[in-house]
Amino acid sequence: MRSPVITVLEGATEDRIVFDLTGIEDGYDRLRRELPGVDIRFAMKACPVDEVLGCLAGKGAGVDAASPRELEQALRVGVPVGRMHYGNTVKSDRDIADAHRLGVRDFATDSLEDMAAIAVHAPGARVFVRLATGGEGALWGLSDKFGCTPADAVRILTAAREKGLTPSGLSVHVGSQQMTADAWHSAVERLADVLTALGRRGILLDHVNLGGGLPALGYLDRYGTPLDPPLDKIFAVIREGMRHLRKVHGEHLAFVMEPGRHLVADHGVIRAHVARLSKRRRPDGEPQYWLYLSCGKFNGLYEMDALQYRLVFPTHHDAESVPAVVAGPTCDSDDAYPHEHGLVQVPAALASGDPVWVLSSGAYAISYTTQGFNGFDPLPYVCTGGGRP
Repeated sequence: MRSPVITVLEGATEDRIVFDLTGIEDGYDRLRRELPGVDIRFAMKACPVDEVLGCLAGKGAGVDAASPRELEQALRVGVPVGRMHYGNTVKSDRDIADAHRLGVRDFATDSLEDMAAIAVHAPGARVFVRLATGGEGALWGLSDKFGCTPADAVRILTAAREKGLTPSGLSVHVGSQQMTADAWHSAVERLADVLTALGRRGILLDHVNLGGGLPALGYLDRYGTPLDPPLDKIFAVIREGMRHLRKVHGEHLAFVMEPGRHLVADHGVIRAHVARLSKRRRPDGEPQYWLYLSCGKFNGLYEMDALQYRLVFPTHHDAESVPAVVAGPTCDSDDAYPHEHGLVQVPAALASGDPVWVLSSGAYAISYTTQGFNGFDPLPYVCTGGGRP
């Protein structure tokens, strides 16, 4: 069957990103089969697109939101407030009050100060504490800005009970695009230790939030080698970890996950075009090809410093190729693949205006973008498919 995304791409003459809603829905269904009973709350920062949020909400997904504006968007497209939480541990007093006014009653925290502010501005709310993790094995470790030690988690939840809040859970995040199963095993061990300590103090939590980090499958690494995350093993470790945590804290314990890129990355494709394929000499005199695309770090390919996106040149099949540095169109040296690690084979006959399809670009292509840096507009988007029950 012909992919509806390919139909849209072949018919397009302007740059855009195309989201395959059917693929996103199918990914959600697979995740539910792999982790039965887990409450899935989409990390909407990965793809804050109304149609994406709406199709996932229609399947039963909730939302992990990081600001009152995200909460407002999720409510507008029909996500029930009971299926969303405020997952950002960095919040001002006004942020907390605004979220509480919108009806949100579940808040992440990782400090006594933030917890105390929740008690004042969202009285009676439920709080879950984010534990710090090392982030080893992930492309983006997320190990410094968020999370607290196990000892502090116990202090925070104990103090939360004293302030009239409901100590409801613990959370972790093993790092974005986590490529190992060991990271999940280590996170479970840390969670088990804290649950045991809380149980000794008579604090019984109702859920554990296992966070995000589930990898997408369609990326290349910085050297151009396909990534191969052990997804089956990761799911097996998570399932075993849930069984273990229920033995530690009680069979009542529920689980939440916050997938973002795992659900959308491989179901978004950018239709871009060639700005120029040029050849210049490096300082050592050696020739170097550069492929400049119409989109780059500031309008769709923000993560190009850590990975390579797969490129397809639909008008140059089986053509002679040359090794090139791939870069975006702006007057900024960061707007390029890190070419010291490897070059990309591209058709030697590329001409300005030729179409390029950038695969697996559905995560953060919309959210990590500027409002026209150097005069290059953010990418518009279209959606195709969707609507499966």
